[in-house]
Amino acid sequence: MERCEGEEPEPAEAPPGSRLVLAFKEFLTSRKGLLLLAQAVLSFIIFICYIASTAAPFMMVPLLTLLLALGFFISYSLKLNEKFRGIYWLLGDCLCGIIAAIIYFSISIAAVSKYTDTASKAAGVLGFIITIIYCAYVYFTFNDLATFLKQEDSPEAPKSQKSDDDSDSDSD
Repeated sequence: MERCEGEEPEPAEAPPGSRLVLAFKEFLTSRKGLLLLAQAVLSFIIFICYIASTAAPFMMVPLLTLLLALGFFISYSLKLNEKFRGIYWLLGDCLCGIIAAIIYFSISIAAVSKYTDTASKAAGVLGFIITIIYCAYVYFTFNDLATFLKQEDSPEAPKSQKSDDDSDSDSD
């Protein structure tokens, strides 16, 4: 089959193994992907700092937020939010971000003020930084959530019509 001069060649389909890498790379270039990656990396560093410090009771928070950030990163990269529409991904993501920001802020204050070792102080300072990252993440996620909810309320959205046999009247 010959190609004309103005015609572009057909792109070869990516091998199955590289599709996963391309999905992660595509999501990683987005703002949401970068914020999730920053959350995961900082959570891991804070987790290591809390392990090395005397403020070890706080180490569960960075571990759980690391797992949540990685879970959301993988879910959004594989576009599971588009496949499973029964789950309110944006709402769950926004609520997790709000809760994480509040908890990180409170344990950072406790780590900086109560504990005297350097690792606790470093974890507290990094906790304040990740609180700012979570606040930015919640801001962008909330904007996406508001846009999604406005689309649901628009007059162009198909509304379910109630049929006559589904009525709730007790006239029988």
